[in-house]
Amino acid sequence: MQQPSLIDSAQIAHNRGLSPVDYLRERGYVQDITDETALRAAFERGVLTTYIGFDPTAPSLHVGHLLGIMMLASLQRFGHRPIALAGGGTTMVGDPSGKTSARAVLEVDTIQQNLKSIVTQFDRYIDFAGGRFGDSSPAALLVNNADWLLQLRYIEFLRDIGRHFSVNEMLAAETYRQRLETTGLNFVEFNYRIVQAYDFLHLFRTHGCSLQMGGSDQWGNIVAGVDLIRRVESKEAFGLVVSLLTTSSGQKMGKSEGNSVWLDPIMTTPYDYFQYWVNVEDLDVARFMRLYTFLPEEQIVELTSVEGEALREAKRVLAFETTKLTHGEAAALESLAAANVLFARSNSTGSEGWADDPNLPTTELLQSDLQDGFTVADLFIKAGLTTSRGETRRLAEQGGLSINDQKIENVDSPAEIGTNPMLLRVGKKRFRRVVFA
Repeated sequence: MQQPSLIDSAQIAHNRGLSPVDYLRERGYVQDITDETALRAAFERGVLTTYIGFDPTAPSLHVGHLLGIMMLASLQRFGHRPIALAGGGTTMVGDPSGKTSARAVLEVDTIQQNLKSIVTQFDRYIDFAGGRFGDSSPAALLVNNADWLLQLRYIEFLRDIGRHFSVNEMLAAETYRQRLETTGLNFVEFNYRIVQAYDFLHLFRTHGCSLQMGGSDQWGNIVAGVDLIRRVESKEAFGLVVSLLTTSSGQKMGKSEGNSVWLDPIMTTPYDYFQYWVNVEDLDVARFMRLYTFLPEEQIVELTSVEGEALREAKRVLAFETTKLTHGEAAALESLAAANVLFARSNSTGSEGWADDPNLPTTELLQSDLQDGFTVADLFIKAGLTTSRGETRRLAEQGGLSINDQKIENVDSPAEIGTNPMLLRVGKKRFRRVVFA
């Protein structure tokens, strides 16, 4: 595998004097900008502060969130200051953007627990101490909008902020209009745009933040914040959005076997994370390298100028770089070694002896786990190869499950130790070695 460059793409672009806007466009991060000419001028005047919000609706961020994180990380390498906003307050409201029904209301304790889990996931990409990417790289900020939203006085908020929003304009927005025409929109959700716009105003006032970025589904909310700052402060602010990504086959980014690909190493192991990237479609390799790694453009072009089987090297580089960013170099090297073992074995006849190879991804279980009605379905779920009995049963009916090369038909039968260790397999590319202590 080719060795990655010691200097990443954003730093190279910065060193050669490329505008941050040009770099973001080159890498594929820009769909719309509220005022591109003025934003370019703002970047040239000095350090610009920018933010993206992440609502903690789950215990981990997933691959879909990485676009925003990479955008913040890229601008920090240009010497600008990123703010990662954890939406402890907005999660209580629920963003209706792109949703066909109302989100489930999360308890405050659940939101707080989710926040504790996700805040550490930013640190792999963004420097909160300052100086990691050179003397001109300012320290990033991590804030929680619950700190100011939960303190608002309702009547004063309506008087000072709510009066700047037109109900007619909000109802004309596609997000609200679609919901009104289908499942309906509750009053709490209707306020989400106002609350998000207020976040932008608050960060503008407290941290001089003048650029909000996000996915294209947030365009209306971001523009509302830009307008609010103009109305209330008579100052200039900007919005920039990236297209919501799907794979070349139309699958939503970050979905694998029907499950989200999480940044948390317990929810998605580093090996499974690596496998997600190494198995992307050929047409997506170059695009994902630009979006999800800091590999220089010249290296991306060189790696992806081939087709078919020759692209395997590019996919390994993509998987290694993305895994290194999210889980560290040691985890990336271990995942690469395991993937190489699997690739070599998958080209051999049969899988005899696979389970004895300690380089394969391994799950350790206790023999006592097999008591009290523990089934084959439970075994696959425990190994992290499936997420539910229903999914396990469906895969078995399709002939996609095996243990030690023996096809599994009845996943509700008791699980037994045939050999120790044993090899569980889903389809042709997903394996797990199970060792019973």
